[in-house]
Amino acid sequence: MALTRSGAQPRQTMKRLLPIAIALAATTAFAQEATYKVEGDGIPKPLTSAPGVAARGKTLIAAKGAANCLECHTIKKDKLNGGTKGPALDGVGAVLTPAQLRLTVVDFARVNPKVTMPSFHKSASILSVGDGKPTLSAQEVEDVVAYLSTLK
Repeated sequence: MALTRSGAQPRQTMKRLLPIAIALAATTAFAQEATYKVEGDGIPKPLTSAPGVAARGKTLIAAKGAANCLECHTIKKDKLNGGTKGPALDGVGAVLTPAQLRLTVVDFARVNPKVTMPSFHKSASILSVGDGKPTLSAQEVEDVVAYLSTLK
């Protein structure tokens, strides 16, 4: 049986290193998911290097899953019926810039702390969500922002 430099058997070494590797991977995933900077009233830089795709954003919203916008909002233009707690999203792309839309999706509490709306990619929420991940990935945020930007 081969030994490592420390004299331990490879299987024992792997058992000791596995928790460290998992912690490093989680830290790296956290850093990748939570990288954004609020400037003024928005997040001007996209969260990913790949641009958002409006069709994917529309699909995410229509699915009423993680991007549960239709819980409170409607999008009449695309016949996406939803709730009435929030305003209709028709025209939102003409009123808000992509940077403002991005902040709205990432962390609405920064926009208006008095209104109850989920933060879909907020850094702090990563620590409080059971599975340790934000509700929407960075790419999904960009896809939703791309779609909302088309609503003019």
